[in-house]
Amino acid sequence: MVYARLARNLLVYATGLSAIHAYLVRLGPKKVAIGEGYHGTHAVLDIHHRLAGTVKVGLDQLDQLEPGDAIHLETPFNPTGEARNIAVYAKVAKERNIYLVVDSTFGPPALQDPFLWGADIFIHSGTKYIGEHSDMMCGILAVQREDLFVGLWEDRCALGNVLGGFESWLGIRSLRTLDIRCRRQSENCTALFAWIAGKMKDTRVNEVNSTVQHISHASLQSSDMHWLQKQMPNGFGPVFGLVMKSEKCAKWLQSKLRIFQHATSLGGMESLIEWRKMSDHSAEGDVLRVSVDIETLDDLQKTCQMDSKP
Repeated sequence: MVYARLARNLLVYATGLSAIHAYLVRLGPKKVAIGEGYHGTHAVLDIHHRLAGTVKVGLDQLDQLEPGDAIHLETPFNPTGEARNIAVYAKVAKERNIYLVVDSTFGPPALQDPFLWGADIFIHSGTKYIGEHSDMMCGILAVQREDLFVGLWEDRCALGNVLGGFESWLGIRSLRTLDIRCRRQSENCTALFAWIAGKMKDTRVNEVNSTVQHISHASLQSSDMHWLQKQMPNGFGPVFGLVMKSEKCAKWLQSKLRIFQHATSLGGMESLIEWRKMSDHSAEGDVLRVSVDIETLDDLQKTCQMDSKP
């Protein structure tokens, strides 16, 4: 497991957002290249812009970065579940003497090790898959360099942004099942997504293609499999995205589901679906994010059997 190998260069924080704030405080980049992704990261960067003048540029503007700046790469991507090639960005980071920071929250250690592909730092919101039971909040930074680890540790001591003792115990509890949970969640997600993708391709009108406009997940990136299967050898992640044909349909769907609950957090033992605009006001109104749990396929099968009974 990644964490067992890197335990001495890993720091935990009270939340995922506090971990993001911590690396920005330590690195102090003048510019950060970032995609859309998690809206909370952008909120933290907006604060750093106000305090220190940190400027955001797009991932297609890496030529604007200078030594000491950072690339903030989220993969798999929130909320669509699509993946990006870490090694490509690592090559640019090395050439330009900049930092590559990977938010791997949607690619837990069982599925992805950013260090293998050149990341300097990787982040997890431990609130999600690390926590498992939706009963704790946590942020994690893993680093390669000893001097960077020491600097982050000293900053954390000064700022007091530590994880509580009880939350630390909850995190250790959940780590014991992390590997098997994430692999199973990813398998179930990919299977469910494949069913939806098949319905989308059906030439006949059905309950899916009549309401869903677009679907997204790393498993659909067929042209990227030459690197994606190496980067995520144990599964393509437990989250996928849906774009509905109207905002009305996106808001209506959650109330019609039996197994999936309408909630924003994820990574626990429940399957969730979220109207993304509920949490991220910058999101389009037709976007849904789906998070799949360990027993979803079994639950769906049982439900279908019950519905088929006279």
